[in-house]
Amino acid sequence: MLKCNQIKTLRRQTNDLWIRGWLRMAGPSGFGRVCGWIASRSIAPYHQRGNLARMSPRGFVAPSAVVTHPKLVRGIHVYIGDKTMIQDAGAGGEIKLMDHVHIYGDSFIESGMGGEIRIEDETHIQPGCHVHAFQSCIQIGRKVEIAAQCAFYSYNHMTDLGTIIMDQPLSSKGDIVVRDGAWIGHGVTVLSGVTIGEGAVIGAGSVVTNDVPDYAIAAGVPAVVVKIRGNPSGDNEQ
Repeated sequence: MLKCNQIKTLRRQTNDLWIRGWLRMAGPSGFGRVCGWIASRSIAPYHQRGNLARMSPRGFVAPSAVVTHPKLVRGIHVYIGDKTMIQDAGAGGEIKLMDHVHIYGDSFIESGMGGEIRIEDETHIQPGCHVHAFQSCIQIGRKVEIAAQCAFYSYNHMTDLGTIIMDQPLSSKGDIVVRDGAWIGHGVTVLSGVTIGEGAVIGAGSVVTNDVPDYAIAAGVPAVVVKIRGNPSGDNEQ
C-alpha cells in the first residue's frame, strides 16, 4: 500500500499536470480565459498565482485582466494579475514586458501618442500601480521592485491661463528611466524627464521630479537625496 507521504506526492504531481494542461491553452481572450480560470481556481490570488507564470514559458494572464494593446510584447514566464488593464490610448508605441516580469492586480498600463513602455527581466510591480507613457517613453530596468499604488507619468497637461486645463495639450520633459535594482516605495509618483539611478531607493509617498543618483536614498515632496546607500555617516557626498 502507498504510504501517506507517497499519496500526497502523487496528488501534488497529478494536480500540477492538471494545471499545466490548462495553462497550455490559457490566454487573454475567449476560450483562453476559460482555461485560465480553470487553471487558477484552486489557487489564491496575488503572489500565489504568480507561480502559475513560472509553470509555463507562456506565462499567465489572469482571466479578469483586460489586455487589448495591439503592440504588447511578452517574454517568457510573464505574469499579469487580476483586473490589470493593458491598453493603447491611441497611437501608442510598444509595451514590452521582458522575461519573468510580474504585474500584480488592479494595475493600469497604457501607452499613447507615440509613448512606449519597456520593463526589463524580473521586475515586479505590486497592486494598484499606474504606468502611463504619452509623448515620451518609460523604461524600467531589471529586478526593480515597485511597491503598491505607485504612478509613472511621462507627460503633463499645459497650465497656461485663459484655457481650461482639460482643453490644453499635453507636454513632456522627456523619458522616465528607472535603472536596474531600484526600489520604489509605496505610493511614489514619478514624473517625466526623471532618471532614477541603479540601486536607488525612493521613500514611500514621495514625488520624484528630479534625477536620483545611483544607490541614493531619496524621499519627500519633491524627493531629495537624504543618504547614499552604504554611507553610515549619512553624508550625501559620494
